[in-house]
Amino acid sequence: MNIKTVALALGASLVMTTSALAQEYTFKLHHMLSAKAPSHTEMLEPWARAVEENSGGKVKIEIFPSMTLGGRPPELIQQARDGVVDLIWTVNGYTPGLFPRTEVFELPTVFKNDPVAANLAMYDMFEESLKDDYKGLEVMFLHVHAGQAIHMRSDDVRSPADLAGKKLRIPTRTGAWVIEALGASPVAMPVPELPPALQKGVVDGALIPWEIIAPLKIQEQTEFQIEGAEKERLGTTTFQVSMNGDRWGSLPPEIQQAFKDASGREWWGEVGNVWRATDDFGIELAVKSGNTHTTLSEEETAAFREALAPVVDRWIDDVSSKGIDGAGLVEKARELIATNGGAS
Repeated sequence: MNIKTVALALGASLVMTTSALAQEYTFKLHHMLSAKAPSHTEMLEPWARAVEENSGGKVKIEIFPSMTLGGRPPELIQQARDGVVDLIWTVNGYTPGLFPRTEVFELPTVFKNDPVAANLAMYDMFEESLKDDYKGLEVMFLHVHAGQAIHMRSDDVRSPADLAGKKLRIPTRTGAWVIEALGASPVAMPVPELPPALQKGVVDGALIPWEIIAPLKIQEQTEFQIEGAEKERLGTTTFQVSMNGDRWGSLPPEIQQAFKDASGREWWGEVGNVWRATDDFGIELAVKSGNTHTTLSEEETAAFREALAPVVDRWIDDVSSKGIDGAGLVEKARELIATNGGAS
């Protein structure tokens, strides 16, 4: 081995050693969708890289998609709370009743069509009104998707009566109440289980955003995608990226700050933009594949609003029985969504 070869080998070894020393904190982030899903490529990866950069290379976040560390999507919250993994991205509603205050943002007529405004409203309400939902966890950020739209295997939908007797998939209890208010039967399941359920006729349709069309090829299992006037939706779903509370508490201030700087108010708003853009891509894909995109008239949309008004009252009664000011949360959420409207 000549001197040049030895020098190159030593140099490479030094770079590897320096890199290993620099990455003093490694975190595992676990989630339920594939590495090709927009939630992974457009949200989780950029956020993780921002944390790493903020830390000066001391942090490494390894992302494990598609439940590759084991378990089913509803188990992600417990995995984080138990410290089985460091970080999770999950649907709050996969564990019904654990995040009652945050559910206010899922309600129809509270959330209509603006994920940016909803995310910013959650940020503004978090410390005072939502934080008690997240004991044992350190929330990095919360977000919603672009809203529940109706996807049907073979039926167009123009009125609540068109859904009577149908079976629809939904991941959350608030979504189940929406489906019941429309005269249909809710079928709870994590979204990765939806494609075979549609193919086999286990469900007639689903309440999901357009975003999920591409990663799960929903356009191949449905014929109709339906939403209200001006992209109005039937509520939405809340999500979280959270860390095990003990792991968070063990980190030095400068590492905590690296996470905080990547997870500020501006980022919560940007996540709303990500989900709006991927939603638009999803519906374009469905239409190009030959599906029918139905936009309800204002009159037809108003009929859905009227049918769904009791869902908000049901939620207020439910959380109020647990000592939570449901009416106050609805009022505050609506006010802040309106204030943050048009922030994208």
